[in-house]
Amino acid sequence: MRRPMVIFSVATLVPVVLLFIAAFAGGLWPWLALAYMTVFTFALDELLAITLPEAEPGVEFPAADRLSVILGVAHFLLLAVAIFTLAGGTGLGLASRIALFLAFGMFFGQVSNSNAHELIHRSSRGLFRLGMWIYISLLFGQHTSAHRHIHHRYVATEYDPNSAEIGESYWSFLPRAWVGSFTAGYQIEREFIRARGEGRNPYVLYLSAEAAFILGIFILFGMEGLIAYVLLAIYAQMQLLLSDYVQHYGLSRAVGTDGKAEPVTAAHSWNSGRWFSSALMLNAPRHSAHHAHPAWPYPELDLPSAEQAPRLPYSLPIMGLIALFPGRWFRMMDRRLEKWQTAAHRYG
Repeated sequence: MRRPMVIFSVATLVPVVLLFIAAFAGGLWPWLALAYMTVFTFALDELLAITLPEAEPGVEFPAADRLSVILGVAHFLLLAVAIFTLAGGTGLGLASRIALFLAFGMFFGQVSNSNAHELIHRSSRGLFRLGMWIYISLLFGQHTSAHRHIHHRYVATEYDPNSAEIGESYWSFLPRAWVGSFTAGYQIEREFIRARGEGRNPYVLYLSAEAAFILGIFILFGMEGLIAYVLLAIYAQMQLLLSDYVQHYGLSRAVGTDGKAEPVTAAHSWNSGRWFSSALMLNAPRHSAHHAHPAWPYPELDLPSAEQAPRLPYSLPIMGLIALFPGRWFRMMDRRLEKWQTAAHRYG
């Protein structure tokens, strides 16, 4: 296995093992799982100045798809274990269950979301469907349509619900992006059906499957399990939208006299070069490269220079935490945004 894949595998699979052990063993394990997703990741990012190796052009990564499949299967197993545990099935105390809720939620929000995001861009129907079902299991199936057909097409314009404007807080962005992407994704799928003259809107599958998940979990785990499930899904969705908020905050594409926006470039996404959180999130923080090449597997994504694309001052998870506090966020980011726009105008 190539060295980058070893790093990706260790970063993403260690929390899987920790969460399984923590759910049944209790004790210090829930806190170790939570520490891995927070303190440990932050420490490795900040204390070790490492940049993940970049792939040589044309190199294939079959192991990348294998890891995505493993993480996809692990997601569904962990989701069942999380609900069972949080509903009291393993006998853990309240404090341990709170720690595990946070740890499971961060895994679903940062690893499962990143993996599903990777999979829905795959040309393989099987891999695509696995990503779609991960999103459905998090009650966010519509993201499969909205992300590919709306966000990638309209990013950094007023037509993309998932691009935040300067001065817009995350808490204002959250409901606007959720509702806006849901409706925009639905409308564009309807347009595709009209253009083809046949077919069924995938939203029928998303919503019916999500209803089946809710009913099935209620039958299997009762009301406590259902509450835990819904809260975990909301937590994961909030983290996904938090990533969108951070990675496109304030950036916009120029509009020509013909009314068309300029092509998407590296300058339209905030990036992070922190190595361990990037590995944990399957290179999602290398966001400019993903928008330039959506079909590229995650080990192939490169990190543009600070002259080509704006850089976040900390890792994506830390920036997401800061974004929860609008005053602090605006003080940190608006100044950087202004400097970036000035530099981009000067050298663009």
